[in-house]
Amino acid sequence: MAIADSGRSWVIPANEYRRERWRNQLGWTREILAGAVTAPIDATALAANDARPWDWRLSIAEIERDAAFSVFPGVDRELVLLSGNGLRLRFDDGEVQELHPPHDRLRFAGERGVVGELLDGPTHDFNLMWRRERVHADLWHRPLVGPMVIFVEPHTTWAVHLIAGQAQFADASGLPPLSAGDSAIFAAGGERLRHVLDGGGEALLIRVESRPPA
Repeated sequence: MAIADSGRSWVIPANEYRRERWRNQLGWTREILAGAVTAPIDATALAANDARPWDWRLSIAEIERDAAFSVFPGVDRELVLLSGNGLRLRFDDGEVQELHPPHDRLRFAGERGVVGELLDGPTHDFNLMWRRERVHADLWHRPLVGPMVIFVEPHTTWAVHLIAGQAQFADASGLPPLSAGDSAIFAAGGERLRHVLDGGGEALLIRVESRPPA
């Protein structure tokens, strides 16, 4: 079960990610978390295995063979190579991009047809997806060398996925330490959240916020 503090912050251990088939049934993914802007996320909803429609989603794709990716109309996505010797993305329009170690990444539209081709053995790939008309999302790859202060603005959600190393929270949140592969979620309501993450390694930082109505 996810471990929450008294606010809207919690840690999801890697062994609790939900493994499921891709939409097109050609591969497997481990879902970290999916959220909807109309229904704020919290640890209770996550523990209940809430299956409501999502506006953004964090997952790890397990690519074991060459395969077409699922198509997601209206969704933008960013793929980050977590492990393995590389992945070639061959788009239907003729564009070809390659993700190489240690952590190349690519942002592209979910409508685009694309086949993932393994360069030399299986890969694991971090997958951020968001509905572009409803959500804005940013992703950063950062080294973790000592303390890192994370400010979460009101009505935004941040996630930290620890790629490598160990980290602990040097604040009064009561959150458990992070090991490689774990994720922390910070979902601010009307007030800003502040967390201090201390340790060594590498992390992905993700920020998600809803777009104002058109």
